Amino acid sequence: MTIRIVGIGGTVNPHSTTEQALNTCLAEARRGGAEVALFGGAYLGALPHYLGTGHAAGSGGELVEAVRQADGIVIAAPGYHGTISGLVKNALDYLEDLSKDERPYLDGRAVGLISTAYGDQATMSTLLTLRSVVHALRGWPTPMGATIRTYRGLFSPDGECLEDRARLQLEMVGQQVVAGARGLSLSRAGTPA
Repeated sequence: MTIRIVGIGGTVNPHSTTEQALNTCLAEARRGGAEVALFGGAYLGALPHYLGTGHAAGSGGELVEAVRQADGIVIAAPGYHGTISGLVKNALDYLEDLSKDERPYLDGRAVGLISTAYGDQATMSTLLTLRSVVHALRGWPTPMGATIRTYRGLFSPDGECLEDRARLQLEMVGQQVVAGARGLSLSRAGTPA
């Protein structure tokens, strides 16, 4: 059985720490046998405001369809002023297009969470906000949520996480989202886990 994981997150800055953290987590999911799709900062930055004046039918369609087909999701958000960025929140607003599906919103999907910020307080409040949003969307947050305190040099120029504490958190989220997605998929199929 193929497990599909969708990564959503990043910032408007290319190679942001948030997107590098998400890539580290998704690499671990890939090592766990998952098929992975990424909707990073460049994609999210091009999305019109959901239901705003620039929004048209089909806007964000690739993201919505990928989530519709996904068994698991990983959401990575930077902590801006103690909460998730507008860029990530706007992308999550597009999941309203799943409201009338057989599996509405994030129902039946494991969801890994990553928050990044310069300070510990912002990483925790951002993670708690992400958990609240995922609960509202009927998703199943993984037990581990990664809180990554960022600084220059956390990632190498080729994207390798250079701090063991951060890398281990990100890898654990990747492992748990695959395990959770696999278990929920088997449950939906009526197969004992």
